[in-house]
Amino acid sequence: MGYTNILSSISCIVLICQLLLVVKATNYTNYVPTDKIFLNCGASSELADPYGRQWTPDVGSKFASSGGNSTVAKATTQAASVDEVPFMTARVFYSEFTYAFPVASGRKFVRLYFYPNNYAGLNASNAIFSVTSQSFTLLNNFSVLLNTEALNYDYVVKEYSINVESAFLNITFTPSPNATNSFAFVNGVEVVSMPDIYSTTDGNLMIVGLNTPYTIDNSTALENLYRLNVGGNAISPTDDTGMFRSWNDDSGYIFGAATGVTNSADPNVSITYYSGIPSYVGPVDMYATARSMGPDQNININYNLTWMFTVDSGFDYLVRLHFCEIYENISKINQRVFDIYLNNQTAVHGADVVGWTNHNGVAIYKDYVVLVPEGNPQEDLWLALHPDAGALPNYYDAILNGLEIFKLSDSGGNLAGPNPIPPPIQDNIDPSRVIPSSGNPKKNSAVIGGCVGVAVVAALLIGFVIFVVSRRRRRGKTSSSSDGPSGWLPLSLYGNSHSAGSAKTNTTGSYASSLPSNLCRHFSFAEIKAATNNFDEALLLGVGGFGKVYKGEIDGGSTKVAIKRGNPLSEQGVHEFQTEIEMLSKLRHRHLVSLIGYCEENTEMILVYDYMAHGTLQWALHCQKKGILDQIIDPYLKGKIAPECFKKFAETAMKCVSDQGIDRPAMGDVLWNLEFALQLQESAEESGSAVGRMDIEGGTCDAACRGKDPDASPGFDGNVTDSRSSGMTISIGGRSLASEDSDGLTPSAVFSQIMNPKGR
Repeated sequence: MGYTNILSSISCIVLICQLLLVVKATNYTNYVPTDKIFLNCGASSELADPYGRQWTPDVGSKFASSGGNSTVAKATTQAASVDEVPFMTARVFYSEFTYAFPVASGRKFVRLYFYPNNYAGLNASNAIFSVTSQSFTLLNNFSVLLNTEALNYDYVVKEYSINVESAFLNITFTPSPNATNSFAFVNGVEVVSMPDIYSTTDGNLMIVGLNTPYTIDNSTALENLYRLNVGGNAISPTDDTGMFRSWNDDSGYIFGAATGVTNSADPNVSITYYSGIPSYVGPVDMYATARSMGPDQNININYNLTWMFTVDSGFDYLVRLHFCEIYENISKINQRVFDIYLNNQTAVHGADVVGWTNHNGVAIYKDYVVLVPEGNPQEDLWLALHPDAGALPNYYDAILNGLEIFKLSDSGGNLAGPNPIPPPIQDNIDPSRVIPSSGNPKKNSAVIGGCVGVAVVAALLIGFVIFVVSRRRRRGKTSSSSDGPSGWLPLSLYGNSHSAGSAKTNTTGSYASSLPSNLCRHFSFAEIKAATNNFDEALLLGVGGFGKVYKGEIDGGSTKVAIKRGNPLSEQGVHEFQTEIEMLSKLRHRHLVSLIGYCEENTEMILVYDYMAHGTLQWALHCQKKGILDQIIDPYLKGKIAPECFKKFAETAMKCVSDQGIDRPAMGDVLWNLEFALQLQESAEESGSAVGRMDIEGGTCDAACRGKDPDASPGFDGNVTDSRSSGMTISIGGRSLASEDSDGLTPSAVFSQIMNPKGR
């Protein structure tokens, strides 16, 4: 009998183990949609997109209504980032037109694909229209062209979550009656069944700042605005959990210089889902990466890890934050505790991921509603994390794995907001304001100006960090070339790259790079050729003395890049090339073009950057308008900068991104002004005057930070009296700039070193 009991016990244990294995296996099961429709509008045959999904043509389709005046057309041009399917054909509507999709009841993801182009000879600027579905207004007086120009995208995809109660999902396109020669168009329509994972009626969803419950039910439609894999790479629709959601890299939304650090799950931490949360709520790859503040609690306690998102005013927003404690050494309550702020209001005080899940490696999400009142057409929605020092945790740190932001329909069923205003684009350069060239003629374009702005502002920030940080270090010892980048600690610790940690490191043959492999991504020459279509001149962005800059795509077309191929005849040598890689690899900032990687195979000198069509103007214009230039300083430097020094630096930066080339300073002048800013800093420290106060002339930042003084002369000198008018002399590399034209300095000399040895 005892033997039988033992066998029975063993059988039970085996059965339990089998059940546990089944539970663990089903923990990662994807959602299987009942309805899955991919409609390629304007197409006449079935085609596959780059993800292998088959798109049904709408010519002769059962989904198109019999009424309405419409035609089919092909796009006349194709941008490098635009896929053939579904963007290169469109259905154009001259009157109200409805698609009727037979579907099962329940919630559906509806995705509308738009590529502004010349269709059937029509001007894309006249494509102004409205889109409705069921009882909801999705778009009103919508201009695809204005949206792509404002977002700096080639195309847009609008995603909605709509509940369907009848047997059909209707989507209606209507040209605007208020616009002349208006028409509507769409390139693709995607309808996918989804589980009801965003609704809540239990009273637990709270409005931030009001502590009032909020209900999201079948009468609410949602528009997804942002879906980010925080701290990780982009996740494609086919790598989602069956609902074909796209998860983007978060680095473009980080605010300020302190971007934290990115991490992947420790090898011994496997991802599971919290009880009651289905595995399809978010992909494992999203929960397996994170962004945290960094290892130095003295730095962490002095800054917020902050993201910024542009939203329409006058709407309510659902913010879903995804968490998973992926570090093996953080498995107990009160080890990492932090506060969560949304739009400068406390959403959570004392957030503790392990406290929520009771263990590390357990995925969970938290939902919050943010009300954005009427005001400007677009407002910024802020998310900030900060260590909760009052909890006395083991680690003064914060963590986030992913986030989603949805606009919620109002009481009238409206989701439509205004068209954003594109940034000003200078199409024509005034020839009378072009700086005459003393050397060989070079190809000129607006993009070159952007590239110059990128390099100049990057050099400014690098130099500024170097001379302020190292200024404090050299009091104890004399600087030398052997000191290494010791003064770079904050940026090297808290820099990030969307390629870091999981980037490919392919090389060709036995070739080995002479640069440290941990700096950034190394590309083979074959990868560079593939990214640029063998250096296709059609992808050329600009030409300069350094060589050529091409627009390209890497990682299967998921990432746009700018590829700078050095000219062997230029003055930049191998040393300068390596210095640029080493310096820019440690500098990561939302408002600067980030260095992704490099290629030095076959004696090439190629650098790969994030692609930004408008260069660094984004951060300059934003901070200029809002007077918050002082807020994007690295937290390590806050409280250590004299106002006069900061003001001179800001003036220099703003001049470097001037629209007209004649207003932008020569590199010698840039270096000269940085040296003068350093002297202002040193003078303030030696005299004991206030250091670190950014209330310059009574404000957060005066005209130097906010923009050009309309009464100022077009010359380079700012409001601060510099050494050329005060009799001060700055020695650079043994030469006096007070007695010699700084234009004599070559760009390679400026970029290869910060020439004042005390300012290194």
